[in-house]
Amino acid sequence: MLLLSIGSFHLPIIMLAKVSVFATVCLALSAAATPYKRQAPLAQVITRCTVPNTAALTFDDGPWVYLYDISKALVAANATGTFFFNGDNSSRCNAFEDECIYNADEIKRVRYAFDKGHQVASHTWAHKDLTTLTWDQIHDEMWRVELALSRIIGVVPAFMRPPYGNYNDLVRQASEIRGQKLVIWDFDSGDSVGATPDESKDNYDELIDEHPQTILALNHETIETTA
Repeated sequence: MLLLSIGSFHLPIIMLAKVSVFATVCLALSAAATPYKRQAPLAQVITRCTVPNTAALTFDDGPWVYLYDISKALVAANATGTFFFNGDNSSRCNAFEDECIYNADEIKRVRYAFDKGHQVASHTWAHKDLTTLTWDQIHDEMWRVELALSRIIGVVPAFMRPPYGNYNDLVRQASEIRGQKLVIWDFDSGDSVGATPDESKDNYDELIDEHPQTILALNHETIETTA
């Protein structure tokens, strides 16, 4: 029998062959047992309207007092809008429940928008940058405003606009689990950065002069001049 010397040990060649085969089999089984990590499904991100010759007017950061005037203007034009509601922009809801979406006046605004046929959607609970949060924190931001809307109008929003338009794969995964789509925009009226009504109108006029097929516009119902 042939022997192979390794230091002070003498192993039969045939034994080394068996050890080699055993190690190869173990490695193969180990590789086969390693689970394949599939990419979690990601929610669709909507950045523009899909139907030609349509414009979507969206309003963030409510519900606020100017919602009524905005809704009346839309209804008078035989149109509806989409309102992306927050739960608590003031960050005071934990201490003062009447400072957030559960305030009686804010409940009336949410119901008013819904009853007038407008789309009611989520803008998360406290308007935090979701890309800076953990998985659990992202879910909490989404779930709390969804719970509020389900209590107030009996529906769960199908669309979510991430604050500041910021999102990553975790945000998309959390929305997909809920069956939601993310909605961004392709035109900003500029109202949130101080544009006057005339300036916002000029921005809209310049865009219309370009004859775009569709418009997905960002506005803020918390800005008095927007109403």
